[in-house]
Amino acid sequence: MLEPAIAPKKELSVFDSTCIIVGIIIGAGIYETAPTVAACMGGWFSMLGVWLVGGLLALTGALCYAELATTYPREGGDYVYLSRAYGNWAGYLFGWSQLIIIRPGDIALMAFIFSRYARQIYQFAHCGLIYATSVVVVLTVINVSGVKEGKWTQNFLTIIKVLGLLVIIVAGILAPRVAPSLESGSFTMGGLKLALILVLFTFGGWNEMAYVAAEVKRPQQNIVRALVIGTIAVTALYVLINGAFLYALGYVKMAASEAVAVETIATVFPEIAGRAVSILVCISTLGAINGLIFTGARISYVMGTEHTLFRVLGKWNQYLGTPMWALVVQGCLSITIVLWARSFIDTILYTAPVVWLFFLATSLSVFVLRHKYPDTLRPYKITGYPITPIIFCTCSVFMLYNCMSYAFIKTPFGLLISVSVLLIGVFVYRLANIHYSSN
Repeated sequence: MLEPAIAPKKELSVFDSTCIIVGIIIGAGIYETAPTVAACMGGWFSMLGVWLVGGLLALTGALCYAELATTYPREGGDYVYLSRAYGNWAGYLFGWSQLIIIRPGDIALMAFIFSRYARQIYQFAHCGLIYATSVVVVLTVINVSGVKEGKWTQNFLTIIKVLGLLVIIVAGILAPRVAPSLESGSFTMGGLKLALILVLFTFGGWNEMAYVAAEVKRPQQNIVRALVIGTIAVTALYVLINGAFLYALGYVKMAASEAVAVETIATVFPEIAGRAVSILVCISTLGAINGLIFTGARISYVMGTEHTLFRVLGKWNQYLGTPMWALVVQGCLSITIVLWARSFIDTILYTAPVVWLFFLATSLSVFVLRHKYPDTLRPYKITGYPITPIIFCTCSVFMLYNCMSYAFIKTPFGLLISVSVLLIGVFVYRLANIHYSSN
């Protein structure tokens, strides 16, 4: 391991940590996926049920990460757990996939949505591309500037977006009741599979706290609190806002809507609905992008501290107090994918199989690490062990299979790219080992 001269400082409180989790989870996904999930589930009851199930599954995963993160409170999250459980190669592949495909893809996805809604507020020539690239550049610069700047930005954006969601929920409650509000469509297993993919994507981010564990004050207590509080809070908000959409529009209109939040607010405030929702979605995506940038660079940083080939990423800037080069490289790769991305759903399917492959490996590492290191101090042990991690492992297998099969049908080229990136990572790892062992 290449020990960095400058190490991260513990600057994140439980409130900061919770804001990171909530801020990343609540991006623009809820506004994009809610109508599609409703259409897939065929009825209002099953629609609300799948959001609740998604929250419960996310909570089982959060509890798994709570044990791992409090046992190994270092930067990098999964990178650390996979390396300890299976060997350095596993952590390296996770870090490689996060650096090349997953994290830049997630950031690009949110930037793509930000630009779409920002165009509705103010439009000019080539504004879509300029908005998407500019937001990545600006937020990367803020996070390079310092941890405090990054966390204050995150806290502010998270508070604003939660207040915005509450406004939509209140608007839905105040809306005139739609008479045919609970009609049902058709329910199919294919619809359920797509609904689960989208719901669990919309819950994505509950594990982000693990990546910055070394910067959390009193990590043994605050990591668990942030993971649980953040996941439960988002679940409640998601169920409530879907209920508001349903109450204001009715099931059929909600399922067919292309701008569900706009239509909900328009039932009470028709004059300002479009612009208000555009501003809210922009703020939501800004919070998600900032959180993804903040946490993602920590994965690249810890990989740089342990692999000579990436040592430039493993430098913690002594003046700024941030992993500057990890942030810069991550930003450049994100902008590259912004230029390539075509659609919201395609971008989800592009990264989802790899995401769930590593979720499965990490959830299994709970069992592996307990077996390999039974005497290691674990400040928090998973509630409901072994049932809780088994549930999340089963969920990960289900999601991995469905993401791969769905991506194979809908976006085979994107799936090919994902697999190719992993194979290239194996090749680079082997090549680097041969080179440095020979020297």
